Amino acid sequence: MAGTEAVGSVFGVPETAVPAEVLHRLPASSPPPPWRLPARAVVWLGTGLPRPAPAGAWPVTVAAVVDYLDSPVGPYREVFAGILLRRLGPPTLQVPFIAVDSLPSLRAGRVHWSLPKALAAFAGDVGDRVSVAGEGWSIEVAVRSYGPRLPAAAPVLSAQGDRRTLVTVRGTVRAARVTVDADGPTLGGWLGHGRHAGFVASGHVVVHPAGTRRTGIRWA
Repeated sequence: MAGTEAVGSVFGVPETAVPAEVLHRLPASSPPPPWRLPARAVVWLGTGLPRPAPAGAWPVTVAAVVDYLDSPVGPYREVFAGILLRRLGPPTLQVPFIAVDSLPSLRAGRVHWSLPKALAAFAGDVGDRVSVAGEGWSIEVAVRSYGPRLPAAAPVLSAQGDRRTLVTVRGTVRAARVTVDADGPTLGGWLGHGRHAGFVASGHVVVHPAGTRRTGIRWA
């Protein structure tokens, strides 16, 4: 069982710091991966990077607000921003910012995948307008989707420290213009303010155990 100190020590940007009172409210254990999650999301691309940026990073940020309709810890919502790394193989993201509205998900993300999950409050709909607020930071997202829905599927790798986690996604996507207004110690200069290319998505996500190399997981 991971102790409070280990759960709180996962690396992330300042917005992902978890106060002691939140750490002490976390459950004592977490359901193990793989996690299979039906989801809706808005995803957008940006050109900002946090400082310092990791070595080997493209000047590309992939960010999203996700509504997980079910999971091993129940429904929850998530916002994240990942940095696209120059690697062979599937797209690889390092995720220095991620927040959820679920204490069980917060613990699981830190323990199983070294994701620096923080706690946040969410309001709105990921397909229209959504706002997220945490300790000293906030993100407002407005979405205007257009065009046909198209099928999509892809593997993505999460690279967190020495952990590599395969995430497989499958569903439908529809192009969107995403307007973002972010504030915080680093988010204001990184995710910033303005309009971005993106898409809305609906489908399933599978988050595998850290270190797995298999991609042949069937969707629920």
